[in-house]
Amino acid sequence: MLGAMQDWTMRVTHVIDHAAREAGTREILTYWADGTETRTDWAGIRRDALKMAQALQKLGLNPGDKVASIAMNHARHLVSWFGVAGMGGVLHTVNPRLFEDQLEYIINHADDRVVIYDAMFQPIIDKMKDRWPNVEHYICFDSGEHTTAFEDWIGAEDGNFEWVEGSERDPCMICYTSGTTGNPKGVQYEHRSTILHAMAGLQPSALNCMTSSVYLPVVPMFHAASWGLPYAGAMAGMKFVFSQVNDPAVLDMLMKREKVTDSAGVPTVWLAHFQYCDANNLELPKLRAATIGGSAAPKFMIERLMKNGTRVQHAWGMTETSPIGTVGGPTHDWDELSFEDKVAKTMMQGRPIFGVELRTVDLDDPTKVLPRDGETSGALQIRGPWVVKRYFKAEEDAVTEDGWFNTGDVGMLHPDGTLQLTDRTKDVIKSGGEWISSVELENAAVGHPAVAEAACIGMYHPKWDERPVLFVVKKDGQDCDDKSIVNFLSDKVAKWWLPDAVEFVDDIPHTATGKISKKDLRDRFSDYKLPEA
Repeated sequence: MLGAMQDWTMRVTHVIDHAAREAGTREILTYWADGTETRTDWAGIRRDALKMAQALQKLGLNPGDKVASIAMNHARHLVSWFGVAGMGGVLHTVNPRLFEDQLEYIINHADDRVVIYDAMFQPIIDKMKDRWPNVEHYICFDSGEHTTAFEDWIGAEDGNFEWVEGSERDPCMICYTSGTTGNPKGVQYEHRSTILHAMAGLQPSALNCMTSSVYLPVVPMFHAASWGLPYAGAMAGMKFVFSQVNDPAVLDMLMKREKVTDSAGVPTVWLAHFQYCDANNLELPKLRAATIGGSAAPKFMIERLMKNGTRVQHAWGMTETSPIGTVGGPTHDWDELSFEDKVAKTMMQGRPIFGVELRTVDLDDPTKVLPRDGETSGALQIRGPWVVKRYFKAEEDAVTEDGWFNTGDVGMLHPDGTLQLTDRTKDVIKSGGEWISSVELENAAVGHPAVAEAACIGMYHPKWDERPVLFVVKKDGQDCDDKSIVNFLSDKVAKWWLPDAVEFVDDIPHTATGKISKKDLRDRFSDYKLPEA
């Protein structure tokens, strides 16, 4: 028997309708790569999204068709998030940092018919056009020098358009994994899952989105749906400050001039910002909150931001989880904790937001569910309404029969639900039958004053099977040796975790999303022999 409430199909067009109606004059600023700035508002975003939907239909696109964007953060990119969905299409946000073979694969695999891109990526377009036979139209967001200009394209329309209706289970966006092993995999986000995810992100203990927020997202709009911020921001009716470039001087200027309250990005963004402010004798921006994800923030970074009055919160998730799984907002006993205890709590990955469940299972026996005791590490699994069930075009589900998705992460759950990641399942080191966390070793190592970056992998050992080797990039102008690194680590990790060797390198390989690539590091040192071996 049905209840007595109204039907309301959860489609993302409701989100932009709400933003334009209730926060229509709330400003959205874009700083462009050429140094110019433009300002619009939520009413303007909706107006342009209607025109874009109209223009896509005139190109012959139908509901379900894919439109790729290869672009950074700006208001015109934001328009496409609603304009594509508004004509029933699916926006495919493409990471321009992917390798050419990956770019060829994902554009063709997604069956993209239109590519909209930033002028800075024109060399990619020129190089890849012949390898994308199904793409029919190319449109440039910020220039018309080589092809149709976005503003001219939508400017030919009057915006007299009704959003295309459909099921809330229809896809509205597709994102591909970074493909560290094999080809990238497509994850299709539904209208329903996207709205639920955005509403969860509005929680004060999550993304901290509210009407008073002035948000500068440094996380790219092409990466894991920009952590859902464009949708959550529209729901909250907050001000966005976008920068097409991630130059720390520009970000610092914008944060201070526009009185930014919140930001979100990976740890390397803050490292660059620290270096810029220190080199120019500047204070850090006074933010209300900084959400950090992608990889773990080192202790010194958390301490510095917290001492500056900024609430720091780790966020954990992945493309397959839309992406938010946990966020490290203040716990119930926050005001009673010492500063050191607050830092220790913040270094963890936070607690699940409503809508997802987490559990850990034994690394050797995945049928054994582990206790939430803050001591037992295992393979992390997740399930919920915005977690992938099956990859795009895959023949089999990616989850267990009861809906659990294997994240590939290793961690422990504390009694209060806090997640503490310790490694990736493919990177954890098994030495003498016991597990060693490569991530914990890395995080401890970057606290050394001479270390800019560190990566740890397991190397073959005839007695212990594997032993950790730490690869270190020194800071410019700093010097240290392997003994000083090991001595620095000696009171921070278990003695038997200490690396058998420390190797100094000029650089450490990274994936297209900026994470350390252990696979490439292993390949680079495939012939490496431990001193004891």
